[in-house]
Amino acid sequence: MEVLRLLARRISGFALVLFGLSVIIFTIARLIPGDPARIALGPLATEEQVQSLRHEMGLDEPAAVQYLNYISGVLQGDMGESLLTGQPVVSDIAAALPATLELVLCTVFLMTVIAIPLGVLAAYRQNSWVDQCSRLLSLMGVVTPAFLLAILFQLVASVGTFDLPVMERMDADLGFEPSVTGLVLVDSLLAGRGDAFVDGLTHLLLPSLALSAAGIAQVMRITRSSVIEYANRDHVDTLRAAGVPKPLIIFKYLWRLSASAPLTILGLEFASLIGNAFVVEMVFAWPGIASYGVRTILHNDYNAVMGVVLVSGVIFIIANLIIDILVSIVDPRLRLKGAR
Repeated sequence: MEVLRLLARRISGFALVLFGLSVIIFTIARLIPGDPARIALGPLATEEQVQSLRHEMGLDEPAAVQYLNYISGVLQGDMGESLLTGQPVVSDIAAALPATLELVLCTVFLMTVIAIPLGVLAAYRQNSWVDQCSRLLSLMGVVTPAFLLAILFQLVASVGTFDLPVMERMDADLGFEPSVTGLVLVDSLLAGRGDAFVDGLTHLLLPSLALSAAGIAQVMRITRSSVIEYANRDHVDTLRAAGVPKPLIIFKYLWRLSASAPLTILGLEFASLIGNAFVVEMVFAWPGIASYGVRTILHNDYNAVMGVVLVSGVIFIIANLIIDILVSIVDPRLRLKGAR
């Protein structure tokens, strides 16, 4: 019952956040210099043609009417037509979103399997050479830009002995198209195409490593700090006095107590990377929604920009809701506190 009340409160709050986001992005899109109708038709179009397109796009209506028309269309699954591609924005996003989702999911997986064990190990071996090396790695991960790592990985893969692809999402010669979920790894397994799975995995490796460096550093530091903080609690002293081995205390009991902070960071990283992966996507020519969003901004494609931001906002909200549920499962104290 507490979980249901917590979910109801979160969902109502997220609905208000999404409404505010739609108003803000609509206002900003209308304040951006440039006439989208003129940009779409080009400099050689006549004024009559421009005005006709403006009327067709509803740009000659009052701002409030434009917003209501846009929201009404969004609720019906219509985000308008992209000036960049000439296709419905929903179709463009549906085609680009799976590529970014797959990249971000792989990135978060790497953060989880690398950062959390290293953070717990650093706490277990506090002030040892293992701890010092983990601090150095986390510092390097935080200060190194993702695009620089992406370029370095490309150079190493190109001039070294590593036979790893550095461009695109998969080899076009395989003749495989992910048509079920849009995720190469999932669809290749469903189709029984092991060659496509391996090819997709090798294409994912370098961009996900470049994208995960900063997140690995943050999650590792947060995990270490959380484990060390809980290690000084009275109940942990009781476990030590009872003769429970230190590895068992840290890797079994302390990890669950300190898991809320790393899980929260992982959720925020997943949500933010949906829109912030564009640098790595552009370096690796990854056909995702983040790079699509950047191209639409450069072309003043209002409908596409608002569509990308709204979809990113929805994903951010869903990710936060999932993290709230996971954290409440791991730590019942937070569930009871949030339900009050």
